[in-house]
Amino acid sequence: MTQPIAWLDGAHWPYLAVFAFAFLPTEIWRWLAVLFARRIDPDSPVLEWVRAVATALLAGVVAKLVFTPPGALAALPLWLRLAALATGLAIVISDRRRVMYAVLGGEIVLIGGGWLLV
Repeated sequence: MTQPIAWLDGAHWPYLAVFAFAFLPTEIWRWLAVLFARRIDPDSPVLEWVRAVATALLAGVVAKLVFTPPGALAALPLWLRLAALATGLAIVISDRRRVMYAVLGGEIVLIGGGWLLV
């Protein structure tokens, strides 16, 4: 029987586990994506389909958060959640390059409204 590695018996083994099972598997796919993305035409039908699927998934997650929210978000009324969504959507429609402002605007409405209601 071999002796255990001393530094794995202490506080360092979770870091090795995160590195081996979380970082490395995803990092490989990121590097492969960078290598293959150079050859993809930005206007190709495949990339348009990928964008459509990503947009549909995001819309589904947002709809789930608005209509069947988990945790503390469920304590806020539906009208407030819809107002936050409408604020973010209005900012995105006014300027598509300001997505971060849309997220922040929706959060301000949601957090501010929740703070005022409590």
